[in-house]
Amino acid sequence: MSAVAFVIGLLLVGGLLFLGASLLLGRGETQPPAEADRSPVELPEDRPVVGDDVRALRISVAVRGYRMTEVDWLLEQFAAVLDERDAEIATLRGELARRPAPVVDVDQDTDPGTTPAGAGERGTEGEGRGA
Repeated sequence: MSAVAFVIGLLLVGGLLFLGASLLLGRGETQPPAEADRSPVELPEDRPVVGDDVRALRISVAVRGYRMTEVDWLLEQFAAVLDERDAEIATLRGELARRPAPVVDVDQDTDPGTTPAGAGERGTEGEGRGA
C-alpha cells in the first residue's frame, strides 16, 4: 500500500510542478504582432537620430521580457557608433568646406576624364597582330 501512496504522491507533486512552471513560463504561445502604426519607443522624425536619442530610449519589460543589461549595452554601442558617424561626417564636411572650388573650363567640349574623339586611334592599327 505504501508503494501506491508513494507513486500517487510523486505524480501529484510532479503535476503541481508542471502546472506551476506552465503558469510561470507560459504555454508556448507566440506574442501577438506589434501594431504597424505604433512604436513602443519614440525617435525623432524631423531630424536624423543621434546617440543621445538612443541613450534616452527606455524599452518596457514584460513578464517574459529581456535581459536589461544586454539591451542597455547594445543601445550604448549603437549610440557610440552614431556619435562616431556624426563626428566623421562633421570632419569631412569641414574638410570639404576648406577646399577651394574646382575650376571648370567652359571651352572644353568633353568631360575631364575622357579623351577627345579620335585622339587614341592613331598608331594602333598594326599593333598586336604579329605582321
